[in-house]
Amino acid sequence: MTDHPVDLDKHRGLAAQKATDLRRALAEVEAHVRDLREREAELENRMMTVPAMSWPEAAVKARHLLNLYAASLPAEDTRHRALVAALFDDFVRLAGDN
Repeated sequence: MTDHPVDLDKHRGLAAQKATDLRRALAEVEAHVRDLREREAELENRMMTVPAMSWPEAAVKARHLLNLYAASLPAEDTRHRALVAALFDDFVRLAGDN
């Protein structure tokens, strides 16, 4: 008997190793997605409970909401996508961030 752990992945076939790698990668991605959703929920709760103190702060909230809206648009809805993009350009221009 040895004190060193045995790397079982080396004893599996190539197909089993690839399947294991895919499962591990998927689990990692799912964990990141879960973390992102939690952080987004925290951000949205803060946005709902803390009033904006300036127009730029209100624009940040509007930008987030518009991004959510734009993500739900079908790809062929170019008119509404262009309208959202034009509004983002207006935010930048009016904020003086050219």
